[in-house]
Amino acid sequence: MKVRTEKFDVVVCGGGLAGFCAAVAAARNGSKTAIVQDRPVFGGNSSSEVRVTTHGSAAFHSYARETGIISELLIEERARNHEEINENGWTNSVWDMTMYDMAMSTPNLEVFLNTTVQKVNKLNERTVDSIVCHILNAEVELTLQGKVFIDCTGDGIVADQAGCEWRIGEESYDEFKEPHAPKEASMNVMGSSLHFKAIDMGKPVPYEAPDWINHYEDASFFYKHGRPLETTGFKENDRYRGGYWWIEIGIPWDTIHENEDIRHELTRHTLGVWDWIKNKDPELKEIAKNYALEWIGQVPGKRESRRIMGRYLMTEHDPLTKKDFKDEVAFGGWNVDLHTPGGLLAPSSEPAAMEGYKVVSDFQRKTLCGPYAIPLNMMISKDVDNLMMAGRNVSATHAALGTVRVMGTTAIMGQGVGTAAAIAINQGLTLPEVADQQIDIIKQQLLRDGCFLLNTKNNDPKDLALKAKIKGSSEASCTGVGPNTIGVHKGLMFWKTQHQTAKSDKLTERRGQWIAVGTKPIDKVGVYLTNNSNEVQHVVSKILKVDDIWDYSYEGSKELAETTLEIAPGESQWVQWEVNLNQSNGLPNNGYIRLDLLKNDDVEWHRAGKIEPGQVCGFDIGDRMRRYDHGISMSYSVSPAQNCYSPENIISGYTRPYRHTNLWRSDENSLEVPWIELSWDVAVNISQVELTFPGNILREYHAYESFYRDSQCAKDYSVEAMIDGEWKELFKVQGNYQRQRKHQLKENIQTDRLRLTIHSTHGDPSAAVYELRCY
Repeated sequence: MKVRTEKFDVVVCGGGLAGFCAAVAAARNGSKTAIVQDRPVFGGNSSSEVRVTTHGSAAFHSYARETGIISELLIEERARNHEEINENGWTNSVWDMTMYDMAMSTPNLEVFLNTTVQKVNKLNERTVDSIVCHILNAEVELTLQGKVFIDCTGDGIVADQAGCEWRIGEESYDEFKEPHAPKEASMNVMGSSLHFKAIDMGKPVPYEAPDWINHYEDASFFYKHGRPLETTGFKENDRYRGGYWWIEIGIPWDTIHENEDIRHELTRHTLGVWDWIKNKDPELKEIAKNYALEWIGQVPGKRESRRIMGRYLMTEHDPLTKKDFKDEVAFGGWNVDLHTPGGLLAPSSEPAAMEGYKVVSDFQRKTLCGPYAIPLNMMISKDVDNLMMAGRNVSATHAALGTVRVMGTTAIMGQGVGTAAAIAINQGLTLPEVADQQIDIIKQQLLRDGCFLLNTKNNDPKDLALKAKIKGSSEASCTGVGPNTIGVHKGLMFWKTQHQTAKSDKLTERRGQWIAVGTKPIDKVGVYLTNNSNEVQHVVSKILKVDDIWDYSYEGSKELAETTLEIAPGESQWVQWEVNLNQSNGLPNNGYIRLDLLKNDDVEWHRAGKIEPGQVCGFDIGDRMRRYDHGISMSYSVSPAQNCYSPENIISGYTRPYRHTNLWRSDENSLEVPWIELSWDVAVNISQVELTFPGNILREYHAYESFYRDSQCAKDYSVEAMIDGEWKELFKVQGNYQRQRKHQLKENIQTDRLRLTIHSTHGDPSAAVYELRCY
């Protein structure tokens, strides 16, 4: 056995999305970082070994997709990958190599794959000194010393060996009064899953099952107990030949110590499900006759085990009430998704599946949450001062874990702790000290690195752009959108299992359209409707002032106007309403209002042919709204045209629609090549320019096709500075598709004017920018 010892600033244990983003963040922020991963590839549950596709807040909220490092990775994978992405089982090794490429290209980061943590050494009771690892297939014992350790192992291996307190299982209702906590505490945890993928061979392919599999004989096990087989998927578009999350087993096995037993049992059941599809299901056996197994996983995707106790314990109340945390470093927005203990061994599956994934139900009302803030202190160990954690092993109750555990969320949690670790080391502080004393610096760095925080905007004193005057070549205005308005949405799809659209857009429930307001009054609004009856119909319409695009409330919201619209019989008609709103009677400046139409089954409110940026819609699920059909715009008009895409938006401090559009868009009818310019009264020194373009945040990762480049994103652009009375080109970029770009100049320049010119996009006729920073 060869023995090696190496020293690092930050040692990250675990190479799933949380650990990977933590390691890259720490390294990018100047810390010498090691990442230890016990598998040959990065990605954890998202890797090609397990193939759980990345979910997050955008599954439930428009424009809520996670950004930062995870966004870079997912944008890159879609741009590179020839294969479509769908539900679990569809990940291929292009994703593995996208992550590996980033790791190998990141300065200050050293990679240790196929390396397992064996032991933790401590300097004293509250300080970890080093971890002892074994490199598989190399006969190497590796000791890694560090200043900060980050446990992203899922099972909390490092924290456990360091003597940290942890919890496992369900808390009782009496402990925290959580809505989804059981009456009695238990050791129940969510289970693990194996996935498979099948391929169409173009001719009948038999399947002969081994004797040792689990044999299913009863159709009701699937169709009456919340285990849908998506029988229409094979027929429609060949997209659903795998990905059954409910092939899940946990208790009575121990998800930590009996993981291999779970793997073997899951294999028996997974092949049993395929045997049912191929040979027994009355409908599917004919549909799937040409299908053969292409891949079956052998690494269980684990959902839950130890949860390490931090300086703060998140309970279910925090996401449900959207608690404001001063130490926010990430956000979440998945629902409280608690799988039924036992999985396949339980009488039935989880409540949402049992309901057939209804979008309106008592269960949905009780579990939908967010977007909500996630605090740093739930990721700092309460027992060890140089230990953090990110991923499913964070300091949360079982019920709270139901929402924070999904990988899009854990990835940005990882970037939060990696950034905090680097700043603590740079400033010579302990983790508790940096959380208490320097949280504003951490948050500002996260924003600069592309992340989004609910209650924090860019006010970085070093950002010279915040002191500049802004002007653009032109400015788009918004008069609304109609059914025949053309949008450029090539490659942007709907993900079938979250698809909410009925056969029409009839007003079977209250529906609302968010409308971005600039600085002008609103004299009139209109909606495009069809009256399907033979009589005049009446629809109550209201205009509400809302805080942001995720303000789903209507009871208690400030009502700015109300009327009853009269709709004559007939199809496709604009119905106008004079509202006469201005700042004196409550119309916000640079904010949002919501136009709500109340229920009338005989009336249809038509969707628009274009998704107007930052202006989406929702529908009533009882006492609140939720997103309507993935983030689309309904047909509406507003007069006068609203100046909601002004150049000044690039220094609003936010890089996505939120409390306003926060977006500059050029006028698509202008003949001038679009540009946006910053000017200062006194010349400034600039060495770095940082840009954030629109794209890739409206919907979840699954909605984007292979080789996707977002139409709104700048493809070819250049930056110039006024130097000695002339415009001098500082750099030019061609073929870009990433959302955020940072450009270090070849030399420091002094200027009082800087101009970004966007020569082309990936299809959108308007150029657009969320943020431009200068340092």
